[in-house]
Amino acid sequence: MIQDIAFGGEGVARVDDFVVFVPFVLAGEEVELEITEVKRRFARGRLLQVLKPGPERVRPPCRYFGDCGGCQYQHMDYRAQLRIKHKQITDLFQRIGGYAGDAVEPVVPCPRPYGYRNRIMLRSQWDKFKQGLNLGFIRHDNRLVVDIEECRIAEPGLNEQIKRVRANPPPKGGLKVVLRAAPEGWDVPRDSFFQNNFFLLPELIALARERVRDSGVRHLVDAYCGVGFFAIELGDLVESFAGIEIDQMAINAARHNAANRQIANGEFLAGDVAQLLAGLLKRFSANATAVLLDPPRTGCSHSSLQVLRQTRPAQLLYVSCHPAALARDLNVLCDKGVYELVKVIPLDMFPQTQHIECVADLRAKQTP
Repeated sequence: MIQDIAFGGEGVARVDDFVVFVPFVLAGEEVELEITEVKRRFARGRLLQVLKPGPERVRPPCRYFGDCGGCQYQHMDYRAQLRIKHKQITDLFQRIGGYAGDAVEPVVPCPRPYGYRNRIMLRSQWDKFKQGLNLGFIRHDNRLVVDIEECRIAEPGLNEQIKRVRANPPPKGGLKVVLRAAPEGWDVPRDSFFQNNFFLLPELIALARERVRDSGVRHLVDAYCGVGFFAIELGDLVESFAGIEIDQMAINAARHNAANRQIANGEFLAGDVAQLLAGLLKRFSANATAVLLDPPRTGCSHSSLQVLRQTRPAQLLYVSCHPAALARDLNVLCDKGVYELVKVIPLDMFPQTQHIECVADLRAKQTP
């Protein structure tokens, strides 16, 4: 019997004290599986059949689900996905940081659980058996590419692009093809970051605005600002702001995006967050400044975290698509009472997958 769903999407079964992980199952289900890998402390299995399905099991709409590694939860009712993700985040924060369970708010659902993703990356791989290219995504269980004609979580326009790529494939295997739906009204260079779910962006911005307004700060530093999305959307709440980004092309786009919206109370600086942050906080006055952090999946650099601990801006608003990296960084920031975690708000920016976006609100504790 499957006892739980682990962070990452695999089901957890136990034989005495030995753990077996198996994908595409639900807690409470009885399944038949084949052991495919045995380690010292755990094993992995392949689902053969569901003997006793759970009440929240649904038929996956995607014909590639179970082979493609892009989705892990299409076999679950969407409400079950939200509940499981909330439990996983709560358990993770309790285990890694000892944070109370009530610090994590309910998951904000996506209004469009399918057809939401505005950026995908197709991989090409030569298939010697069919003597042709496979174009698609990496399998969930190995590094082979699943040949696909459509992606059910991608926006409809991207599926039209997939057809064109298949009609004019790359010249050889090993090449990647990035398909993107451009955000309306935003200048985004080809390789620069932008949130990949337009449908939940209004909720994300409303949440960030509410938290910044609640803190009462007068200045904002948007660290890892990309094309200036957060700084521009929050700029009217503060007297002045600055965005920091190491990608010069993204900084150029951020300046262009701000000018297009006639936003004139901020600036965008190209450089390393750890090197520029202290100077900005000295100029703005740290105790009147919020720092919004939206780093890569790996989290903030150690040097950036140390600068934040030393300068103590009044509020940190940390946006992350990797809860484990987020919890790790929060431990550093909250160590010895430098910061206090007010709340964590998860948003389901990635329905049908194991991934989840979180916004953590931290406040500097007063020094004695």
